[in-house]
Amino acid sequence: MNVTVKDLLDAGVHFGHQVRRWNPKSKPYVYDNRHGISIIDLEKTYDLLEKAAHAVEEVVSHGKQVLLVGTKRQAQEPVRELAAATNMPFCVNRWMGGTLTNHETVSTSLAKYKKFLRMEDDGSLDKLPGKESAAIRRQMSRMHRNFEGLLNLQGLPSALFVIDSYNESIAIAEANRLKIPVIALVDSNSDPSLITHPIPGNDDSTKSIRIIVDVILDAIQSGASRRVEAPTRRKDITPIAQEPDFVDQEDEPEVTLPEGYEESDFDERKKSFDSGPNQEPEATVAAEPEATAEPEAAAEPEPEAEPEAEAEKGEEAPTEPQGENTEGDTPAEDPVKA
Repeated sequence: MNVTVKDLLDAGVHFGHQVRRWNPKSKPYVYDNRHGISIIDLEKTYDLLEKAAHAVEEVVSHGKQVLLVGTKRQAQEPVRELAAATNMPFCVNRWMGGTLTNHETVSTSLAKYKKFLRMEDDGSLDKLPGKESAAIRRQMSRMHRNFEGLLNLQGLPSALFVIDSYNESIAIAEANRLKIPVIALVDSNSDPSLITHPIPGNDDSTKSIRIIVDVILDAIQSGASRRVEAPTRRKDITPIAQEPDFVDQEDEPEVTLPEGYEESDFDERKKSFDSGPNQEPEATVAAEPEATAEPEAAAEPEPEAEPEAEAEKGEEAPTEPQGENTEGDTPAEDPVKA
């Protein structure tokens, strides 16, 4: 934090309410009672302010919203400036009962108000009859008072930052019911046990409120910068898995081949990888029926080949004695010739 204890002292954060108006539960944060006024311990205020700023920073770093609430006159302008600098929803005119606990109905009214604003921008509101347009404008003026800073509210907020927890007791009760953490500036007349991160201090002085608001502003901005550096993953986007390209690399690592391997072995594997994985199943599917057809074709001629071989053997068998007889006949012809 850029704030010191002396800065808090100069801003008058240590002044509390009168002793007769103090809340007994705020006793741990009261340093002393002087001239009938409670004096708040600024060392404890500084420590708790640092913890509250860290909590706000964590909420904003996760991409969530903090609802800023300050309806008292001294807090309206500081809260408006804080909301304008951080683009956070705020409530400075009047806290409507059920803004959190009955958010579904409030969101319907917000949608209606946004519709009227669009009609006013495109000029369709001026084309309506006089009585109807006048009734809509009266309704818009009332909605502007109630929904001035809630137009960019996206669902329920993740945290509440409140100025004067005693004055905004209804908002704190709704947040506690929904278990939403509350960061609040708590004076000596308030109950700090209802606040998740209480900040003991003067909530009636504009100067005291502004120094607390400046610390929260720095926390929100630092949380937003962390959110930009590490954005959250969106569920509607699927990452594209790219295959690593090991072929076209400028600086290829030197690889020593083991004994018995040559570079040509790896070139064949590389060619099969480049041909694509879709071609391999086709070759295997086409080769399977040929392999199965070979034994069937080879099985058919087997029984026919045996009788032919036997017939050849049978034909060759009688030829041998015929040859012998012819050889034997030759000597019989000799005496005749003689």
